[in-house]
Amino acid sequence: MSKKPVVASYCTTFLKPEMLHIYRQVTGLKRVDTLVICKERQSEERFPFPDVRMHRKVRSNFLRRFWLKYIKKEPPIVYRGEYGALRSILEPSGADLMHVYFGHTGVHLLPIIKRWPKPTVVSFHGMDVQPRENQPGYLDNLRDLLQTVPLVMVRSASLKARLLELGCPEAKIRMNRTSIPTGDFPKIDRPTPGTGEKDGWHLVQACRLIEKKGLDLTLRVFHTFLKSHPNARLTIAGDGPLEGELRAQAESLRIADRVRFAGFVKSSELKELYHEAHLFIHPSRLTADQNQEGVPNSMLEAMSTGLPVLATRHGGIPEAVDEEETGLLCDEDDET
Repeated sequence: MSKKPVVASYCTTFLKPEMLHIYRQVTGLKRVDTLVICKERQSEERFPFPDVRMHRKVRSNFLRRFWLKYIKKEPPIVYRGEYGALRSILEPSGADLMHVYFGHTGVHLLPIIKRWPKPTVVSFHGMDVQPRENQPGYLDNLRDLLQTVPLVMVRSASLKARLLELGCPEAKIRMNRTSIPTGDFPKIDRPTPGTGEKDGWHLVQACRLIEKKGLDLTLRVFHTFLKSHPNARLTIAGDGPLEGELRAQAESLRIADRVRFAGFVKSSELKELYHEAHLFIHPSRLTADQNQEGVPNSMLEAMSTGLPVLATRHGGIPEAVDEEETGLLCDEDDET
């Protein structure tokens, strides 16, 4: 039996709770052997993996780091010690290829990628293709990365278009759609919403509580919806830095008694939430720093259960929603 190729999957943090899609990809590799390289290990019980190797941080020159970060405002790049540390993992592992998750991580590892004799591919997910105000050199380094690696992967046509704008040769770009284990999110038939307290409309949004998810718009639209459907409920599943601000907004709109902030919800519990709901909301928007979506995983999971979607024409969302068949789409920040 011939030996399987070995892929080293590099993800700086393996894994944050919201990175289930990466875990599905890494554990779904069947035709290759894979190891994971990371700088920080999180959520070990939720995301067990047998071969995780730590790319340890090394001591760096304080003056050099200060000069690059605060004077030149360059994106962080690896130091000599980091190259040696990563090489000491890659070479003994027999890795034939390194898959780097996220473009900004690829920029950080660019000196290593240029020196390592084996191929490296980089996957892009949305927020990693945009300029960074505090790092004017980021886009130049990103363009360098796109010319250096033999292959890049994107989750949506909108991300592909962005990489083409940055000068990436089209022949290097591969569409790597996010897959959903539909068996974990089975389709069901839902009763028509009623007008009572128990059978009234139940709306759901599941996401990180961050600006690009448009949660402030969700609350304003729900406030309007309640005027004609006073027994409607809204569940917001997820955590993030805007939770306090969103709770205050719900109080200000006097809808706090109809809105439940569920916090982070495990995949198995999300299925039940989707089964109980009548509509999934996801009004994503392009933020001031040009952060955008690929294709939201939670939306795909909700759609797998047959839940209709109300979302915006943003990022890769129109590629997943058949308008007026599986959902309705509107322009970004459209409250009508």
